[in-house]
Amino acid sequence: MKQKISVSMDEEKIKLIDSMLENGRFRNRSHVIEYSLEKLLKEEKR
Repeated sequence: MKQKISVSMDEEKIKLIDSMLENGRFRNRSHVIEYSLEKLLKEEKR
């Protein structure tokens, strides 16, 4: 089950996320952040 959380970020990162959304690769901001976190966690396991 997913839970809502609140995250604070600087505007530059938000602009980068929004530009990724324009490309159509991700559904929304949450999708970008979830995907990125998953990659980080996999990388940390190595």
